Amino acid sequence: MKHTFAALLGATLLASPLAAQETDLLIGSTSASSSHYGYFVAVGQLINENTEGLKASVVETGATLDNIRRMSRGQIDLGLVTTNAVQHAVSGTNAFEGDAQDLRLLWVYTNAPQNVVVRADADVDSLEGLAGKRFNPGIKGGSTEATTEAVFKTLGLSADYVRGSTTDIVGAIKDNRLVGYVKSGSGIKLDGSTMDIAVSTDISVLGLSPEQAETLRTDMPDISVVEIPAGAADGIPAYSTWAFGVGVAAPASMDDETAYQIVSAIMADETAQANAMASLKGVNLAQMTLDYGTVPLHPGAARWFEEQGMEIPAKLKAE
Repeated sequence: MKHTFAALLGATLLASPLAAQETDLLIGSTSASSSHYGYFVAVGQLINENTEGLKASVVETGATLDNIRRMSRGQIDLGLVTTNAVQHAVSGTNAFEGDAQDLRLLWVYTNAPQNVVVRADADVDSLEGLAGKRFNPGIKGGSTEATTEAVFKTLGLSADYVRGSTTDIVGAIKDNRLVGYVKSGSGIKLDGSTMDIAVSTDISVLGLSPEQAETLRTDMPDISVVEIPAGAADGIPAYSTWAFGVGVAAPASMDDETAYQIVSAIMADETAQANAMASLKGVNLAQMTLDYGTVPLHPGAARWFEEQGMEIPAKLKAE
């Protein structure tokens, strides 16, 4: 009997939670009404179905800044971030002045090129030509507006800024009350509001000069400079512009193996993420991460990139 009891006890211990412990992960996302929330539901499912010992749940949050603060308090384990805001957090600048956060990048899943769109008849063929012109730097209160003003200040550019909602600004450009605006693109294409303008008004896109692009690379590490190929809309040639991405970050304290498993599951997926967010169809998430990342990769994430033989840029390497 004693031997039987001992055998049963051993079997019980082997089957106990201590022997097969799961790690619960809370993923901070954004408002449930956003398409990005649906994306994170897909991410949670990928983690649950394709990792060993990880169980993920998605939490509705107030997006980037809220997620960064929740990670600092240990309330979530990873979350949505914009690449400019997470750079501010890690460097202790802007909204995080004097309060640097110890965060690392896992991956970037979508991008937001900032397109400077003007009426073709505005007689403006460079960013310098916007001086004194009535121009909208981005929808009032948004990331585009704040980023445009920072870029213009860095480059010594100016314009007669006019504020307003998307509806107001689109109408004003159509009516020739404004020469143009800055609007986030839809991947490498111009967005819907810009195409609405283009139906009745010929447009052009103002790009960065090589010197301006280099200045931004040096002086504004929170954004990326990207090359947009010809075809952002009919008749639009290739151009350079500034951009930020939307990705996923985690505290540096996340276990390396956990980060590695998560990134491996995300990068191996070919359908779930694109089904959740149509703009991701055909997107190379690994290359987007290397192009748009602004803070060091988590060591577990870096391991995945190294295994693929991909060169990690200096800005994505931990010191």
